[in-house]
Amino acid sequence: MRTLRIALFMIFVAAGFSVLAQPKDAAAPHVDLIVIDGSINPAVDDFIRESIARAKSNGARALIIQLDTPGGLLSSTRTIVKEILGAPVPVMVYVAPSGAGAGSAGVFITLSAHIAAMAPGTNIGAAHPVAGGGQEVKGVMGEKIENFVASFSETIARQRGRNAEWAIQAVRKSVSITEKEALKQNVIDIVAKDINDLLKQSEGRKVDLDGRPHTLSLKDVKVIRHEMNLKQRVINVIADPNIAYLLLMAGILGLYMEFSHPGVIFPGVAGAICLILALISLQLLAFNHAGLVLILLGIALLIGEAFMPSFGVLGIGGVISLALGSFLLFDTQDSTIGVEPAIIFTAVATMASFVLAISYLVYRSQKSKPTLGFEGMLGEIGDVRAKLNPTGKVFVHGEYWNAEADGEIDVGEKVEIVGYQGLNLKVRRLSGRSS
Repeated sequence: MRTLRIALFMIFVAAGFSVLAQPKDAAAPHVDLIVIDGSINPAVDDFIRESIARAKSNGARALIIQLDTPGGLLSSTRTIVKEILGAPVPVMVYVAPSGAGAGSAGVFITLSAHIAAMAPGTNIGAAHPVAGGGQEVKGVMGEKIENFVASFSETIARQRGRNAEWAIQAVRKSVSITEKEALKQNVIDIVAKDINDLLKQSEGRKVDLDGRPHTLSLKDVKVIRHEMNLKQRVINVIADPNIAYLLLMAGILGLYMEFSHPGVIFPGVAGAICLILALISLQLLAFNHAGLVLILLGIALLIGEAFMPSFGVLGIGGVISLALGSFLLFDTQDSTIGVEPAIIFTAVATMASFVLAISYLVYRSQKSKPTLGFEGMLGEIGDVRAKLNPTGKVFVHGEYWNAEADGEIDVGEKVEIVGYQGLNLKVRRLSGRSS
């Protein structure tokens, strides 16, 4: 019987290994789709870089970037263009839906795509470089930037076989054209009414994929849409110039209030976090450097909570700082590692629970009734041992005390301690109580 059980066990194990050894079915043909609706900033750069890597790893036939942008940061745009030009999978930039546009930075991103497409009723152009507030950069510096951006645009267009002269005019003269004109002037490849139409028209087209010819095979593929993760959404929000400015002002104001009124705590904690976020949004501090600073700030705030109880203000600020820092710590352009969000949430939730529990115990101890000294005797019940008229003696806490009452109280009656003056207790009779 035992031999039979062993034999059956070995059969099941062998069957299991044979199943594992069988080749997996190829993933269903699909393309990845991401939507960029807003300014071009570090969060968008990170999202596109992550999406290209994911499309390569999961075997996507192509990555579609649906684009609608008024422009954005030149530094982020250059990085995105570099990523698209060297992408290991075909990248299709689709300016959509109707009414959308690829302005300024969007021009370079569209030109860099393997397949550039626009929806009916869209436009592209106006890529002249401007300062952060939208004003023109004048003087020698403005001329240098314009020449650089014009050559940048020309290089992209020539590499993709598109209209280089128009690309230069889009920078130098801020020209803007509709989708029909863009198709006619060889700025884009396709005018498509929707994603399905884009895939249909792209089928069989040949593109240059990292120096090698590649034929697009997009028939009957499934479209899988991907969204920004939590970190990217937060950075995308704070990258708005208005939000960045408000964060900077809030950070400065918070630190000023803390330095001018030491001990308030909350303005200093909020100000420090806002200031670091402002430095990220202004691209003065790299993501991973900011993550390290936020983690160090969080540790400092938690240590401060341990030695200087603030009813949870320092602790909660430390937990928030640690959470933000954890999401940003391993963020680098060449990094392929990171902390799993589930681990971050678990660690932060555990730490937050611990901090809240400690803060509650501190709060309760602050509000609890004193147990030592005269304060600890308030409300206690004692026995009259020497008649109070109005002074006498009472027995409480195992000791005899001089006491004073508002009226006459006989020996043996119960009294309540209501106050003290010097070494004399103030007492009053308990109604209906006697020994």
